[in-house]
Amino acid sequence: MSRTTRLPSSLIRAAAATGVAALALTACGPGSSAGAGASGSASGDVKVGLITKTDTNPFFVKMKEGAEKTAKSEGVQLMTAAGKFDGDNAGQVTAIENMVAAGVKGILITPSDSKAIVPAIEKAKAKGVLVIALDTPTEPQSAVDALFATDNLKAGELIGEYAKAAMKGKTAKIAALDLAPGVSVGVQRHDGFLKGFGAAEKDVVCAQDTGGDQSKGQTAMENCLQKSPDINVVYTINEPAALGAYTALKAKGREKDVLIVSVDGGCTGTQAVKDGKIAATSQQYPLKMAAEGVKAVVTYAKDGKKASGYTDTGVTLITDKAQAGVASKDTAFGLENCWG
Repeated sequence: MSRTTRLPSSLIRAAAATGVAALALTACGPGSSAGAGASGSASGDVKVGLITKTDTNPFFVKMKEGAEKTAKSEGVQLMTAAGKFDGDNAGQVTAIENMVAAGVKGILITPSDSKAIVPAIEKAKAKGVLVIALDTPTEPQSAVDALFATDNLKAGELIGEYAKAAMKGKTAKIAALDLAPGVSVGVQRHDGFLKGFGAAEKDVVCAQDTGGDQSKGQTAMENCLQKSPDINVVYTINEPAALGAYTALKAKGREKDVLIVSVDGGCTGTQAVKDGKIAATSQQYPLKMAAEGVKAVVTYAKDGKKASGYTDTGVTLITDKAQAGVASKDTAFGLENCWG
């Protein structure tokens, strides 16, 4: 996982006294970076911060790639940081403080804890920093100036509708491999799946948190199979968890008769759909989120216009076994547009 070094505030202040270049480097420890745009451009002094949950998940790697590419084309400086693990709120708070001290014009953040991060965001906004959430909304969503993200409720609904159609009237025994408590993206996908399927919490025979991790997904599926051996539908928060579930099912000889659906659309996950390990996934687009976020900060720096509200960056159901009445694209499309 990420190995972002947290530096004491005294060192940050010292870096500020020595100039912008030293400051940018100080704010970023191992696993993070500060990239400079084209020198001499009109926006060259503008600094943009990107803080992700981790710097190892392919989703956030692609998000960083999108931010770097756009920062370069816009001629602005990019500072990046990440939590040490998914859920590292303290690390994200430190990153916000460091970036504000560095004089960023705007911060793009994927909150690890949607509620706990709010006080640090409010302090940054009070300093005149534009704060935009990417992928994961804060609670309340109004804590940030704007949100650029997948409609995670819709992403869940799509795979729920697909699973319902694919079951063709059979009684569902549902296992839910979720993310973690307090993370809105996980709640929205879970609730969306149930809504799309036309199910309720009572229809979920086993629910386990996985942190979106493949090995934990496998353990969670093993636990669920012990509790309810007749499970025939598995909802997963993301494709690593889905692949963990597949491994556990295969070990029991159940991989052919259990329907697995997921969310993300990474290249590994989309290939797993093509290979028949996952029935369908909802694909989202992290590069677009970050690119649009950087552009919004540049606009703010140029004319003071703040991005506001929610911008839906899109979601597409990917499957090679289309179901009547459920809009989808095949894995050829998915692999052309995947990330990771």
